[in-house]
Amino acid sequence: MAGAPPKLEECLEALSRRGLLMLQDARLPSVTTIVAGAPVKGSWWGHAHGHRIFNAAQALEQHPDVAVAKLIDGKVTYIHRRLWPALPAVGSAQADWQLFGLSPGAKALLAAVDKRGTIRTDLAAAVLKAPRRGVGKAALELEKRLLVASEEVHTETGAHAKHLESWRVWAARRGVDEHGLSAAEARHAFEGVLAVMNREAHAAAKLPWQARVKSRL
Repeated sequence: MAGAPPKLEECLEALSRRGLLMLQDARLPSVTTIVAGAPVKGSWWGHAHGHRIFNAAQALEQHPDVAVAKLIDGKVTYIHRRLWPALPAVGSAQADWQLFGLSPGAKALLAAVDKRGTIRTDLAAAVLKAPRRGVGKAALELEKRLLVASEEVHTETGAHAKHLESWRVWAARRGVDEHGLSAAEARHAFEGVLAVMNREAHAAAKLPWQARVKSRL
């Protein structure tokens, strides 16, 4: 791949082989570990290879075979195309683990996304008549419960914002059959991949529904 960031091909190979890849993790396969050559502790922004990590992560997000969600341990996770059908199947179910304890602000934002199909967080503040900071927190709640698809964008003013999509809109845009799997089948698909990754790395990472169940025990 001409002009590709260093280690991008290695990141893509790792993602293709496993189906999932973390942006950063101390044990599981991750972009930071691949690019830096060893696990990165703390924020990678100040790391010696921080610029290379950023470039590789950006290129990976833009690759046509890659989707991004806060899937494993609430952290940025890259998802290979073959697992894409599982995303809307899990996300659009709006199951108990997704809705229990959801803040009023997050509920209002979710309703806006469901109604409109898409919304940008910097514009949602006016729609919801809520502080922009509150909208940001609500968006993070929705992301970590897989209730929306999310992508970071630069606004016309150069600021950062999140572009939120309903899974129906995301699936149509990506050409994914949102009715191809049941929610249970989709969860099982993700669980199988993560179980192998955990076993190989001697880790105990969790998917959002696994973490939510444990927190309510």
